[in-house]
Amino acid sequence: MRVVVAISGASGVALGNKFIEYLPKDIEVHLVYSKSAQIVQKYEHSSSVTLYNNSNIAAAISSGSFRVDATAVIPCSMNTLAKIAYGISDNLITRVAAVAIKEQKKLLLAPRELPLSAIALENMQKLATLGVVIAPPILGYYSEAETIEEMEKFIIGKWFDSLGIEHNLFKRWS
Repeated sequence: MRVVVAISGASGVALGNKFIEYLPKDIEVHLVYSKSAQIVQKYEHSSSVTLYNNSNIAAAISSGSFRVDATAVIPCSMNTLAKIAYGISDNLITRVAAVAIKEQKKLLLAPRELPLSAIALENMQKLATLGVVIAPPILGYYSEAETIEEMEKFIIGKWFDSLGIEHNLFKRWS
């Protein structure tokens, strides 16, 4: 499986990092980071992650012919979400999201704003209508998580479920 992970904004970058960390090792990861998500040092020498600069609009992953299985934007700033909702592809993150929509591939956005404005909700509704998975990092109290790490694993596991990625990050409801 080939997955693009994009990290936009600075708040919530830790969840984007953990999403990548928990991905099964047989998944090919292509990472795009926004300027405000300065995380590249952690992945510069990892053989399972290919890094792209967000300003590189000509990167291979910006083309539908690159054949990506899924794209996740974690976290997804409201600015990035709005650009995706209105088809503005002025950087690599918004371009790969536009390609995912165009190619009808799985696209997951994890918006990180609270509270949500009517404008943000309208943008999310528009994208959900197109089949985009809108999945903010919302706590699932029924998971019986006792630590922040267990709660993060639950959230990431729900994202994996949405993208069709097998995992054992949390105990399933029985």
